[in-house]
Amino acid sequence: MRVEWPTLLLIFACYAAWLAALFLLPELSLAAAIVLCTLGITLHSSLQHEVTHGHPFNERRLGEMLVFGSLNLVIPYLRFRDTHLAHHMDARLTDPYEDPETNYLDPAVWRTLPRWVRRALAFNNTLLGRMAIGPLVGQIAFMATDWRLIRAGDRAARDGWLWHLPAFVVVLAIVTLSPMPLWAYALSIYLGLAVLKIRTFLEHQAHERASARTVIIEDRGPLAFLFLNNNLHVVHHMHPKLPWYRLPRIYFNNRDKYLRRNDGYRYASYAEIFRRHLTRAKDPVPHPLYPDP
Repeated sequence: MRVEWPTLLLIFACYAAWLAALFLLPELSLAAAIVLCTLGITLHSSLQHEVTHGHPFNERRLGEMLVFGSLNLVIPYLRFRDTHLAHHMDARLTDPYEDPETNYLDPAVWRTLPRWVRRALAFNNTLLGRMAIGPLVGQIAFMATDWRLIRAGDRAARDGWLWHLPAFVVVLAIVTLSPMPLWAYALSIYLGLAVLKIRTFLEHQAHERASARTVIIEDRGPLAFLFLNNNLHVVHHMHPKLPWYRLPRIYFNNRDKYLRRNDGYRYASYAEIFRRHLTRAKDPVPHPLYPDP
C-alpha cells in the first residue's frame, strides 16, 4: 500500500485547524476564528482535489473516506470529483459545453442574456468580481446544471447530491455544537470559496492549441501552499498523479520545457495577477475562438 505521508498528515492537520477554529478560537476572537476557518475550508477543498487524483493512497476510495464531507457544505465531493475529472480532458479545455469548469460562454448564448446578467458576468471576469460574486455565480451555475442533469435522469448527478446529504448533516452538526455562530461559519464558507476563486481565475485561456491553454504561476508563497501547488497548473495537467509536494521540483528543474509547452502562458506570482487584473478583465466572457455563426 502506497502512502503519501505529507498528504495524509496534512489532512489531519487541516481537520485539527478547522476544529480549533470552531471550538477554541471563538471564545478568544471570533474574527480570528473566521480567518482560520476560512483557511481550513480552502485547504480542505485543495485536499479533496488531491484525493480526486489518487492521493494519498493508491486506492482512491480510502482517501475519499477521509475528505468526503465537504467543509464548504455546498459542493458535494462526488460531483466535484466527476466534473473535475471531466475537466481534465485537455482537448476540451475552455469549451463552453464540454469543460465543466470553464467561465467562457458560447457567443450565441451571450448575446441572448439580459444586459444586467452580462454586466454581472463581465464584473465576474475581473479578479475582484471573481472573489466578490464569483462564489455565488459559480454555485448558481453549478446547481442549475446539476438540476437539469437530474431532471434528465442522470444517476451520477442525483446520487452525488443524495450521498452529500448525510455528510452535510454531520459537518453542520459539528458546527452547531461549537461556539461559532452559524452566520460566522456561512461567512467562512463564502470567504473560503472566494480564496479558491483566486486559483481558478485564469488557470485556462482560450487558445487554438490545447497544450497552450493552461497557466503557470511561479508563486511559492502562502496561496501556493493553500492551493497545494496547483498554481503550477501545466505540470498538474500533464502529470495528475504527481503529489502536490513534488510539483515545484519537477517544474523548476524543467522550466523551459513546460513554458514551451504552454506557449509562455505564465505569471511570476499571485501579486502580479492582483496588480494586473484586480479590476481589469483578462478575457471576454464569450469564447473568442468559439464558432459564432
